[in-house]
Amino acid sequence: MEKELGIYVTGEKPGRLDVYIAEKARLSREMTQKLIDQGLVTLNEGKTKASSKLKEGDVINVRIPMAKETDIEKQDIPLDILFEDEHIAVINKKRGMVVHPSVGHAKDTVVNALIYHLDDLSGIGGEERPGIVHRLDKNTSGLMIVAKTDEAHRKLTSIFQSRKITKEYVAIVHGRLRGREGVINLPIGRDENDRKLMAITVGGKNAVTRWKVKKSYDEYSVVSLFLETGRTHQIRVHLKQVGNPVVGDPEYGKSEKCPFKIEGQALHAFRLSFDHPITNEKMEFEAPMPEDMQEIIAELDRRNMGFSSQA
Repeated sequence: MEKELGIYVTGEKPGRLDVYIAEKARLSREMTQKLIDQGLVTLNEGKTKASSKLKEGDVINVRIPMAKETDIEKQDIPLDILFEDEHIAVINKKRGMVVHPSVGHAKDTVVNALIYHLDDLSGIGGEERPGIVHRLDKNTSGLMIVAKTDEAHRKLTSIFQSRKITKEYVAIVHGRLRGREGVINLPIGRDENDRKLMAITVGGKNAVTRWKVKKSYDEYSVVSLFLETGRTHQIRVHLKQVGNPVVGDPEYGKSEKCPFKIEGQALHAFRLSFDHPITNEKMEFEAPMPEDMQEIIAELDRRNMGFSSQA
């Protein structure tokens, strides 16, 4: 089954087709591109492409496939659900958990747990990513918003694209940063030497991370980080580039063995603040750092005789 959406183009310079659809239909650019590639979008009743230039009076027709019953296995995996209503849920993802099924990770993902614990999930993300609006890396813990309806999914996508959401992370990093706070503004693209990784590249996508030091030690720092863009591995790549990689990071960290007991990087999505996509109610959530990160900070405090310098 499909849902049809008709869009009448207005404005003197409406721009590209894919950008216009994403804004008006509140779809992600990725989802919009997929619909165009699948021939589910017409412009003035004819075939079209993402880069087509629009003019006032054009008529766009978008066919959006309805959610299909997923073949993903339901698994009774413990899931820390901080909030749930009929539209959205907010979870605290544990480190080491992959968000959605993929090659090599068919089971034991957040999605496997979601379809067990929640009655409804949006279908916009496709059969493999029901309800998934944004992701966290496997070895990053913390807060994620899940969409239970397609309407909530579209509006949450719009919220993320317009940056009307505050995402605060906390990380334990090697070394001391220069100053008390600052901004890292460096473009990110695929690493030419390893396509599985990201790197600072000429011609990469704009990426901006704000940071503020919470605690400084002789060889480590605890840092709050705020994303102004959402590039893959953004925080980890940016911190590596400025010489302060995240403790325990297996891809972007130091080559020597991690001196602390932690599986994966010491990076946690600590706080989310946004307006509810349906009710417009102000929502704010916090998830405490995992015990292993708290234990590292406690050990650093002991090493510094309890006098870690507050930045």
